[in-house]
Amino acid sequence: MRTTSILLLILFLAACGPAPSPAAALPPTLTVTPLPPTETASPTVTPMPPVRRVLILSFDGLRPDAIAQAPMTNLLALMQTSAYSINAQTIFPSGTLMAHASMLTGLCPAKHGVDWNDYLPDRGYANGPSLFDGAHAAGLQTVMVVGKKKLVQVTDPAGVDSFTLGGVSDVTITQTLLDNFPDDFGLLFIHFPTPDDMGDEYGWMSWQYLDVLRQGDAALASILQTLDEKNLRDETLVFVTADHGGHEFSHYTAQPVDMTIPWIVSGPGVVPGELTVPVNTTDTAATAAWALGLDLPSAWDGLPVYEAFGQTSPLPRPDPRCPLE
Repeated sequence: MRTTSILLLILFLAACGPAPSPAAALPPTLTVTPLPPTETASPTVTPMPPVRRVLILSFDGLRPDAIAQAPMTNLLALMQTSAYSINAQTIFPSGTLMAHASMLTGLCPAKHGVDWNDYLPDRGYANGPSLFDGAHAAGLQTVMVVGKKKLVQVTDPAGVDSFTLGGVSDVTITQTLLDNFPDDFGLLFIHFPTPDDMGDEYGWMSWQYLDVLRQGDAALASILQTLDEKNLRDETLVFVTADHGGHEFSHYTAQPVDMTIPWIVSGPGVVPGELTVPVNTTDTAATAAWALGLDLPSAWDGLPVYEAFGQTSPLPRPDPRCPLE
């Protein structure tokens, strides 16, 4: 009986075959090589939510600390839903024409070539390519409504479908805009000149300066209300910024009070909060172009402010972007 049991056990083991060896789990010739470390891998920039249009409003000569001191209650309310910097930097020297050229071309002055600050048609226009050139080439309607004639020289007029000298005050400029509002705009630039005028005449932070900021703030509210009424707000990226600050009766020095500007963006995909990364006025063009899905010219000094949309920039953000010249 015992012999028969042993015989049956031997036959059973033979039928099952030899027990597998742990080493047989992988073929002996296969080796697994770990991937190299990715210490410098660039973060992935995810696509933007749909942005069909961009509006850029520039308060000429707006100091960041004047927003609360005026106070500009509508702009303060907008900042609650915006990504913003109260330490953004402009270019030097911070004249109105050259600073707006940098804002809209994405270039430092050494590249865009605007070194004058008056209407001088013989000098031509800022060297491009500008934000307006790119938007126009993509088939977007491009519009400027400004308070100073010289701003026609910030970009080649071939890229601007409509240029309007809207008046001498922020209120009249806004009324001009609203009377003929461009419902199909793809890029709209609005310039409020009065803060700079009051700063030059009465001094920065004077009551006259702060008073016109309140008037401009009310005009901003009218523009935003119009976007809401026309059901354009949800697909519009709104920038509110400035070309320079100022002190006493001037703004041409390299002092921080002259060089520091507000930079505020609100709209699709924006993550509200104060930005901690360096922001330069040249970044306005770059951020607007990226949001609209336009190609960013390699010559541009400006960079998209990805952080405003909850992303990490794949490139370093030097500050200041444009060297003092």
